[in-house]
Amino acid sequence: MQGPKLPARPVLSFDEFSEMVLAAEPSVAVFDCDGTLWAGDAGSEFMRWSMDSGLLSREACDWMDTRYRSYLRGEVSELAICGEMVQIYRDLRESELRTASRRFFERAIRPRIFPEMQRLCETLRGRGVELWAVSSTNNWLIEEGVRAFGISPEHVLAAGIRVANGLITEELLDVPTGEGKAESLRRNGLPHPDAVFGNSIHDAAMLSIAKHPFAVNPTPQLSEYAAAHDWPIYQPKLPHF
Repeated sequence: MQGPKLPARPVLSFDEFSEMVLAAEPSVAVFDCDGTLWAGDAGSEFMRWSMDSGLLSREACDWMDTRYRSYLRGEVSELAICGEMVQIYRDLRESELRTASRRFFERAIRPRIFPEMQRLCETLRGRGVELWAVSSTNNWLIEEGVRAFGISPEHVLAAGIRVANGLITEELLDVPTGEGKAESLRRNGLPHPDAVFGNSIHDAAMLSIAKHPFAVNPTPQLSEYAAAHDWPIYQPKLPHF
């Protein structure tokens, strides 16, 4: 038997959402990226673009394609695929990846930025709030993307890999997804951030450690989870592109 249906929270306008965030008077604000700061999954799209553009070898493309299909069937974990989507660039020069990330973001992702989230970050920065980004997407792409929100590379916790002599290795340094997002924040001295913003169930762990969690553009699964925990839910307007 199903339990009683939870009442839907009122839909917040941007002004109401912004006022709620500012009323919390955060000193530190943490943002997920894909789906929270911009629409879509930049990580998987960058992987496909890397294949189509010739950045990756045919052998690497075939292997990654097989692994990603297995992930979509539920045969490969979220943690494993996020790590492998970074390791696939091993033996390439990091400078090449940074250039590719910049080109891809400008063309494919910048038009999808949620203007309201950009405005919120600008307001928070103006109040001296320390902004952080946490993502399971590779750090090259995330560092490039969050520049538009005034978040410095030093405050990016993303899927990272060791670089030696300018070359990308396959030694993973961090893959923040699920509970790993909360763990990454703890390791960086942020066990209970003042405000956290996320859009998927993979953000639930870091939302749970926040003093003030906010579900932004939530997936159905996170919407249900947020409602059960009485978290504010905000749906930014999709950018026109």
